[in-house]
Amino acid sequence: MYDVQPERAPLAPAAPQPEPAPGGRRGSDALVDALVAAGVTTLFGVPGDTGVALYDALYRRTDDIRHVLARDERHAAAMADAYARSGNRVGVVEVSSGGGTTYVVGGLGEAYAAGVPVLLITSDIHSASRGTGALTEIDQVALFSAVTKWTRVAERADDLPGLVAEALLEAVSGRPAPVALIVPENVLDEPTEARPAPDADAPALPARRTAAPAPAVAEAARLLCAAHRPAVLAGSGVHVSGAWHSLEQLADTLGAAVATSLHGRGAVRGDFPWSVGVVGNNGALPGANALMREADAVLLVGTRANATDTNSWTGPARGGVPVIQIDIDPARAGRNFPGALGLPGDADTVLRQLLAAVTPADEDRRAERLTAVRGAASAPAPEPRPADAPPLRDGLLLPDEVVRVVCAGLPADTPVIADPGTPTPNVAVHWRQRRAGRTVVIPRGHGPMGYAIPAAVGVAMARPGTPLVSFTADGSFAMACGELETVSRLALPVLFVQFTNHSLGWIKMLQHLYTGRRYFGVDPGTIDAVAVAGGCGVEAYAVRSLAELAAHVADFAKRPRPLYLDVEVPHMIDYTPPVPAWDRGPSGDAERPVY
Repeated sequence: MYDVQPERAPLAPAAPQPEPAPGGRRGSDALVDALVAAGVTTLFGVPGDTGVALYDALYRRTDDIRHVLARDERHAAAMADAYARSGNRVGVVEVSSGGGTTYVVGGLGEAYAAGVPVLLITSDIHSASRGTGALTEIDQVALFSAVTKWTRVAERADDLPGLVAEALLEAVSGRPAPVALIVPENVLDEPTEARPAPDADAPALPARRTAAPAPAVAEAARLLCAAHRPAVLAGSGVHVSGAWHSLEQLADTLGAAVATSLHGRGAVRGDFPWSVGVVGNNGALPGANALMREADAVLLVGTRANATDTNSWTGPARGGVPVIQIDIDPARAGRNFPGALGLPGDADTVLRQLLAAVTPADEDRRAERLTAVRGAASAPAPEPRPADAPPLRDGLLLPDEVVRVVCAGLPADTPVIADPGTPTPNVAVHWRQRRAGRTVVIPRGHGPMGYAIPAAVGVAMARPGTPLVSFTADGSFAMACGELETVSRLALPVLFVQFTNHSLGWIKMLQHLYTGRRYFGVDPGTIDAVAVAGGCGVEAYAVRSLAELAAHVADFAKRPRPLYLDVEVPHMIDYTPPVPAWDRGPSGDAERPVY
């Protein structure tokens, strides 16, 4: 089964036009009309001085477009990012000049690195004030250059409908990424009669279904058919392209193992026999990494295949076995593996090309490979605590057990989000998914702390009425807890589970392994998460046993609502998380992972 993306709300092009603002139609009205015409139904943001006219225009279109007020611009960007991932559409975020623009950059960095289409709309100071040192003045074009692939300044209100259409198309063309449209406040106020084109519509994602060159496809098919242990590493490009079925067909035809990156989680269904799960050095089982390391031909599909995804360039190894890479961006196809065969094009289209070109593996070879794949997939994770370790003190729970209890108590394929640190590897390994599709959202572009709480808002808006889970940790909670008020205000059905270890556990673990246990700057004071969540209007409890956790999860399943559970877990130095970076070599020493 495959995850069906939620349908967009139907557009209503024949709806009566709103009453013009006092003084006539303005640039802000043209901007909002263009968004509505392009199928944008939701945008996230925080108001500011230079954006007052935009908010006035939004006030007149509340039947057509919903504005979600965030408490921080970085969080608004995370909401738009998660909305885009969960709905496979462009997420839209708006902020104002000055602090709004500098804050939003932190949220756009993850989307840019992860290949997520987000449209940033930002207001700016009056054009006549440029260069005067005006309050909130900053070079926004330069500011956004590191986190967008397209940035334009609207100098005339008449240009806004065309610029909105161009921005949305750019966001989904080639490798998806954020784009920015900067609108000075005088342009928002400027009179205009400009309207969207009559045929304006939401751009498809992906924008184009391009095919790879036929000679390259033929060579790739030859390499894969000649291999004795072929394997596939799938990333988020499979989700963007909707290539789940084609990937399964090709793997089954070849008799090839399928592993995924963290972003590719769910590229094949949970019971697909050729699946070995997540690989890499931040949430993988040893058997999966070993199988990828031993493959003699590897097909990369819609993944960056960076050091994290390949377990520090060991699976596949650079300069070792033949590597074939499908990527929508020709510049990225094979970039990380010198000598790799690049197949630039849309993932689903190119997978279908390969499927038509390969020869099915014979039954004996398939049976032998399938035995190896199932063995790798079933290889147990390391015990979270040594057998001779002292028992945990009362009230401490192991993260892997927490994830399994939450997963077991909710319907199959409940959407889940995981913050960096403790949540990421435990969700990657222990959360069970039945259907193929992007129901697991883990931010591994930059791995920003404080993502999961605001991202839950974005997923909830993309999948209205669908209960979901957000795993966070006490370090991330401290960065993003204000958005619990947003969740409460919107009455979103989100179950938050916080792993509390009273430290910045991931960094403390690195110091434990690699700097002689010299812990520095990793032990902040404790925040009462239950009290803070309650103060934001969210029902909250401290959970100190698995039975208590199961009861709360069952209650949430019956009555989905904003619910916050604070679970105390051991320091990461006191148990073994499911990450290969913690493995010891023959000498017993830990080797620091490459990022």
